[in-house]
Amino acid sequence: MSNKKLLVVGELNIDLILNQIQGFPEIGAEKIAENMDFTLGSSSAILASNIAALGVPTSFCGLLGEDNFGDFILKELRGKNVDTRFISRSEHHKTGITVVMNYDQDRANVTYCGAMSVLSIEHIPWENISTFSHLHFSNYFLQPGMQPYITELFKKAKEAGLSTSLDLQVDPQDKWDFDYKNCLPFVDVFLPNENELLKLTGKKNLKGAIEAIKNHTNILALKLGDKGGRVVSGSEDITIKPYLNNTYKDAIGAGDSFNAGFLKKFLSGASLRECLDYANLTGSVSTTAAGGTGAFSNEKEIKSKIQQIVNKKL
Repeated sequence: MSNKKLLVVGELNIDLILNQIQGFPEIGAEKIAENMDFTLGSSSAILASNIAALGVPTSFCGLLGEDNFGDFILKELRGKNVDTRFISRSEHHKTGITVVMNYDQDRANVTYCGAMSVLSIEHIPWENISTFSHLHFSNYFLQPGMQPYITELFKKAKEAGLSTSLDLQVDPQDKWDFDYKNCLPFVDVFLPNENELLKLTGKKNLKGAIEAIKNHTNILALKLGDKGGRVVSGSEDITIKPYLNNTYKDAIGAGDSFNAGFLKKFLSGASLRECLDYANLTGSVSTTAAGGTGAFSNEKEIKSKIQQIVNKKL
């Protein structure tokens, strides 16, 4: 068990996942889905659940509605040993939900943001901040209440002695209005995927995107999907191929599970190569069960799944 304590700040929502859908949605028509899962959603919560299952003491700061969805999310997080005392409830906003329509290895999402959109820097437990070692923030573009304060959030965390990480996620408006030049110097580990990095920098290829951003980042941990992962930091530039498995269910939460693996090793003081290799492994483990947290029940079972995946690659 790590003695490093993690505070995850971010969005909370339910995922309603539809699989084996007979065709694409059309206005005025009804389509049938053969399978449905109702699970804990949101990038932040999936990371928190999975890194807690990996043995890292984890607390969550977020905002829920006073409703059944909010109750479900709290129960799911507590079931994964995530400390929920810094999660607030709003009487004026409903808990968020994402409807996920899966098509092979791609998907279409529709999200109602609800309470997550009004989470702000005032909700952060600053009076307790020194009890943590690391602060992680996810899904910047879905949280307008936090956007004006994003640089201040990381700056204050660093001043309190914490290490920090950020996963921007997708901008639904496709504007990518994020002041990375001023913010990222206060972020120890920046965790975008390839498409997000291209969009953020406005570059046409990965080489140009990395060149544009590397002078503003401390550690760039890049998710490359079925091409694995890459980490760029100072003179280090490491690419590691993915761990593929035969029991693929869906890719929901695979990126968040990559984050969980990377940060677990980062907090233990591992090398960047070890962090990236383990991140690829935990990303692969995630795809063996439906939803973002289904594959991460407890440390013992996760180790067993990792061993099976490693043995297959040997």
